[in-house]
Amino acid sequence: MPSKPQPHRAEPPPNAIEFKSVLLVDDDRQLAESLQWVLADEYFLVEVAYDGAEALLKIKANQYDAVICDVMMPKLRGDELFQHAIEVRPLLRDRFIFITGFAANPAINLFLSKTGSKYFMKPFRVQALIDCVRQQTAQGLAAGASA
Repeated sequence: MPSKPQPHRAEPPPNAIEFKSVLLVDDDRQLAESLQWVLADEYFLVEVAYDGAEALLKIKANQYDAVICDVMMPKLRGDELFQHAIEVRPLLRDRFIFITGFAANPAINLFLSKTGSKYFMKPFRVQALIDCVRQQTAQGLAAGASA
């Protein structure tokens, strides 16, 4: 039986869902795991890190469309993680979404203002976070290593 020539690239089916990758960083394990499930239900591929140092290793090894990050964490705070992350993957600069219970702290408030990053005060509406992640990930493909 003669074989038909195969296309060089497989085309996704017309109803295929495009998953966006999200790194979720929070030392509150219960919150992190809850948000992981909620975001997965919204068709995001979610990887979790429980501190900034673990998150930085993941950022060096993988590409993410968005990073949801707590500000106050052990080992490497969210502001420190942000600085290291954008050195490794500059396109992540506009892909961070911070969550914090300390936005009234002058140092944290200054950091959030300087970066212009989106942020949510704990407790926050989960739907508002989902909408923000959708907006951030709609801006393009996974952030790469170069600007």
